[in-house]
Amino acid sequence: MNEGRDRLVERITALKARRKAIILAHNYQLGEIQDIADFVGDSLELSQRAADSQAEVIIFCGVHFMAETAAILCPDKVVLLSHVHAGCPMADMVTAEALRQKKAEHPGATVVCYVNSSAEVKAESDVCCTSANALDLVRGLDSTEILFVPDKYLGHYVAAQTGKQMVLWPGYCPTHTRIQAADIARLKSQHPQAEVMVHPECRPDVIELADFVLSTGGMCRHARATAAREIIVGTEIGLVYRLRKENPEKVFIPISEQAICPTMKLTRLENVLWCLEEMSPRVEVPQETRLRAKAAVDKMLGG
Repeated sequence: MNEGRDRLVERITALKARRKAIILAHNYQLGEIQDIADFVGDSLELSQRAADSQAEVIIFCGVHFMAETAAILCPDKVVLLSHVHAGCPMADMVTAEALRQKKAEHPGATVVCYVNSSAEVKAESDVCCTSANALDLVRGLDSTEILFVPDKYLGHYVAAQTGKQMVLWPGYCPTHTRIQAADIARLKSQHPQAEVMVHPECRPDVIELADFVLSTGGMCRHARATAAREIIVGTEIGLVYRLRKENPEKVFIPISEQAICPTMKLTRLENVLWCLEEMSPRVEVPQETRLRAKAAVDKMLGG
């Protein structure tokens, strides 16, 4: 770490203590952000940590829907997003109004909403899920029809695994669609002993070639537990930093170097410091929306 970065980290650490703040970072954040975070995790883990935090201020190093989820769960805390332009293309693929129209077409359906969505969409949903618990949540539903938003690929995977009748919203993650089955085949020929783990946001033909389909948190746990020395990784490339850091004796091979989420990569140390200095940008959810969304999010957390 150079002197300038050292100084930035010192200032962030001092101001964080003064603000009684906690820094939460998603697994896709840059390495320099993961290194200063109090906790690094996937969407489910970060939601749980936000809900349990005793901090007065939460600095969310991720994208907007994640900070919104923290604000839904923690109305008494100040929730700050590390970069004002850190949005999620998939979350933007469904709106509350469009979802209401689709619900009218399927009046008996249970609406299951992936956490990668706005507070307004969560408020129109019956249950919220993450990639880590979507299978268990859907399996537990006593519903003849499920409307799943917004990720058609996660929804396809869940439907295939559970046998549930599901209406899939046509959304997707642009980053995960860059992960191609042909690249897995090529890497498997080069590394025949390697395991393949991919995220369920990937295309079905990619999932078919995987040994394990896991959330990013699940990938971290599997990487620690497996005896495999080489692991081919199919998710946003930021996770590879954490995997290599925590398992230096193992080799992690990204399926695609192009699997980069540009908004996840917006946050730098300077942004975190500015957040703490200015206490901005703050993420808040109107109370009526928050309460309706919280009902769905609480089910995601087992409440």
